[in-house]
Amino acid sequence: QVHLVESGGGSVQAGGSLRLSCVASEYSASSHCMGWFRQAPGKEREAVARIDYIGRTDYAGSVKGRFTISRDNAKNTLYLQMNSLQPEDTAMYTCAAQRFSLCSTQYDYWGQGTQVTVSS
Repeated sequence: QVHLVESGGGSVQAGGSLRLSCVASEYSASSHCMGWFRQAPGKEREAVARIDYIGRTDYAGSVKGRFTISRDNAKNTLYLQMNSLQPEDTAMYTCAAQRFSLCSTQYDYWGQGTQVTVSS
């Protein structure tokens, strides 16, 4: 059974940085598409970034240039480096994974999430 466990969330001031991690078990992060989502209170969940099996990445316009998604194949871990954080980045961040190598809109596995809070 696939498990995704996130960590690295916390509280920071505007302009600060955080790095989120997502460790995958019973799943090969290097062979599949994975992504990060976020959901703020009262808002719909939005896709933040994704990476396919050969490392091609996509970002939401609101985070492009500030966030970087990456993967450590040896550790089977997905990362999200978040810089220049702003209060509007406050949300629950969740790691997700697909069954296939090329990215589609369908994510099959989800973690529990890690909270990121940015104060002004």
